[in-house]
Amino acid sequence: MTEQTAPLTLAVVGHTNVGKTSLLRTLTRDVGFGAISHRPSTTQHVEGARLSVDGEALIELYDTPGFEDAVALYEYIEQLPQSEQRLDGPEQVARFLNTSEARQRFEQEAKVLRQLLKSDAGFYVIDAREPVLAKYRDELAILAMCGKPLLPVLNFVNAPEQREAAWREVLARLGLHAVVRFDSVAPPADGEQRLYENLSLVLDSQRPRLQRLIDHNLAQVQMRRKASQRLIAELLIDVAAARRSVHPDLLAEAIQQLHKDVRQREQQCVEALLKLYAFRKDDAEAQDLPLEEGRWGEDLFNPATMKQLGVKVGGGMAAGAATGAGIDLFTGGLSLGAATVLGAAIGGFTQTFRSYGERIKGKWRGERELTVNDSTLRLLAIRQQRLLNALELRGHAAQERIQMDTPLEQQWRKGELAPQLTTARAYPAWSSLNGRKPRQDHERTSAIETLAASLAKLDARD
Repeated sequence: MTEQTAPLTLAVVGHTNVGKTSLLRTLTRDVGFGAISHRPSTTQHVEGARLSVDGEALIELYDTPGFEDAVALYEYIEQLPQSEQRLDGPEQVARFLNTSEARQRFEQEAKVLRQLLKSDAGFYVIDAREPVLAKYRDELAILAMCGKPLLPVLNFVNAPEQREAAWREVLARLGLHAVVRFDSVAPPADGEQRLYENLSLVLDSQRPRLQRLIDHNLAQVQMRRKASQRLIAELLIDVAAARRSVHPDLLAEAIQQLHKDVRQREQQCVEALLKLYAFRKDDAEAQDLPLEEGRWGEDLFNPATMKQLGVKVGGGMAAGAATGAGIDLFTGGLSLGAATVLGAAIGGFTQTFRSYGERIKGKWRGERELTVNDSTLRLLAIRQQRLLNALELRGHAAQERIQMDTPLEQQWRKGELAPQLTTARAYPAWSSLNGRKPRQDHERTSAIETLAASLAKLDARD
């Protein structure tokens, strides 16, 4: 076990209302960190958060109040009485912090400078939509006095009015060439990796620590993606295996109940995905599915059911059939011969009815088997994959709800339905929508894992 060392401390600094708290929410994956508002001076105090790996704190991040009047502060520092000995930057800042103005007029700025002096480095967050004004140049000049490495972070770079080129030019003139693009609302997929890689350029001694954090984050991305694909696969198997035997007189009511149950099951998946990616419960909501009439028909006789029956028929029903029992299962219909209650046929029916008796008897009574149609399964898959893609590209500072009704993958829209879903229709015991806890057997688990793996392949292809 390696000896733990003190965490790297980073101050997140910049003008008021440029997205400092937003950046921290995204890096910590904590939608509740700090307060976000369009009003200036939202952050009034220094707040900290830790990034840990295997229980060891690697980085401490400190959110700071925003600069409000850097021009006046710079002039004030410049006009302070000079001592006999020329002061360097940190000494000039320390002298300012001992003045009464640091506790009154420039109280917010003083909090920023105190935290930067105590930190190993700082992220200077920039609203890339803003023009490069004198106040920002003075902010950078004041921050440079602290003698700490600064990594500029260009925020809101996805906005059409962004001025990234102008900002890069002025930062280069100030000797700040390592610059990171990081939109805290919609960060790039490799945004955190680039952030820490660029930080290692200005803090070379911390490269191993930062690489460890990068590797950990990449592993977490893969774990979340795999877990999310399994959640979606479980939803699809659950819905595909849903089955209700309904008398025709009660069909309309049963269809509405099945619609309601499917909607609730989809919302459970939505909430599980949101929790997995550390978002709030109401950050996305499954809109009503455009469900049509219920799906009913000869589901009892699909190929997967026949395969299941074939295994069981070998020891019982086949023997009965050989003596004259006439259940015409394989033609998709149902007919009873005179010998069905006689001799060896009884043994066959006893075994078959154990698993399929209620469904067969339902057919005799004229009941309809109500299931979810293929179009709904396709739409469920498309919507959940759209949600997953949105979560992976969403920063934890985003305020707008995620939309789930955008058309997506052509494979789900027009291709063959996943064979695991066709199989699931023959296994109503796999579904939680049939009034009981789903049967946890090897076949169900295998179907979910295979379907989840196929979702991963589709994501990679997209």
